Amino acid sequence: MAYTSSLNLPKHLLLPSPRRTRHRPSSFVPAAAAKVNGDAPERPAPNGKARINGQGKKGVNGHADRIHLSVSTGGGGQDGSGLRVAFQGAPGAYSEFAAKTALPGCDTVPCRAFADALAAVERGGADRAILPVESTMEGTALRNYDLLLRHGLVVVQEINLFVHYCLLAMPGVRAAEVRRVISHPMALAHCGRALARLGVDREPVEDTAGAVEMLRSKRMLDTAAIASPRAADLYGLQVLAHGLQDESWNVTRFLLLSRPPSPVALGVDADAKTSMVVAHRGGSMVVVLKVLSAFSSRNINLTKLEVINNEGAGSGSGSGERPPVVILDTSARGAPTLRAFPHVLYVDCEGAAHDPRVREAIQEMERFAVFVRVLGCYAADSTVYDLQ
Repeated sequence: MAYTSSLNLPKHLLLPSPRRTRHRPSSFVPAAAAKVNGDAPERPAPNGKARINGQGKKGVNGHADRIHLSVSTGGGGQDGSGLRVAFQGAPGAYSEFAAKTALPGCDTVPCRAFADALAAVERGGADRAILPVESTMEGTALRNYDLLLRHGLVVVQEINLFVHYCLLAMPGVRAAEVRRVISHPMALAHCGRALARLGVDREPVEDTAGAVEMLRSKRMLDTAAIASPRAADLYGLQVLAHGLQDESWNVTRFLLLSRPPSPVALGVDADAKTSMVVAHRGGSMVVVLKVLSAFSSRNINLTKLEVINNEGAGSGSGSGERPPVVILDTSARGAPTLRAFPHVLYVDCEGAAHDPRVREAIQEMERFAVFVRVLGCYAADSTVYDLQ
């Protein structure tokens, strides 16, 4: 039987910050309200990034939420100037805003699909690709980890973005005139209760910004779109309702990828994180315990542990098993080779890959696992950024 279990996001991403709890109602707020959160906007961070928890203040997990200013982006300025970042969707997509938040000076490259964004980096058409990989509402249902494993790019940065959904319409259209709402399927699912109260039809499209683009280009007067408040500004639409999402705390984690070797330089004392995948063919629980032991014996904290077990995968029995996880083996002699595994662990740990303790833990896992691949080492950023 195939199953997935995971420990995905740090605790402070699963629980709302006390400062924000009162700002994010569980039901949508009409746009007539002066502000969604009722407060004056926070002063921007020094590098132009807005933040939920102020720099240097303690989050609910007891750690200071920091904005990293000292990490070299490689091939561009400190703010990403000169870098081209490929993203899935049309201009105004959440992935584009995440890229602009992570690297404010970058140029963004829209792509039709996530695979196209990765291919743009591989062929030199972009310097980075940005992928949403998990969220507090969907867990890892985004499944872009599977796509990441099939390519040889490395993770060089992470960004956590608060996803705030709005209902957008053509100027002059009233909420009572809306008969249909279009957006990405996940956005429609995240706003299910609000849409049910509105009593409208739902139509999925490729992405949130694409829905806005369609709404504007076709001048659809009986249709609204779910997208970000910045998309409304970008396309000249009006916001009929704010905070449309069913759950008030809705955070998506994005990873930025680059061609190897990683162009990001991390200092010896940097607050870093290392991502890796561990594959094996049997004895799943034994392997999980050995992986936990490899890190706990060295006092290394894990920030993510997801276990994929596809026993009988690829058997063709038709009983609904998930297919095996396919991973590009970049260490293979000659050309990189795609390999399939029924059992896979995604692991994020605190510390850089060149830290002796982390290196020793990886070497220990290589002795009992069939395959270990480090996906990237990058600066840990626990801040949750907001589009507001």
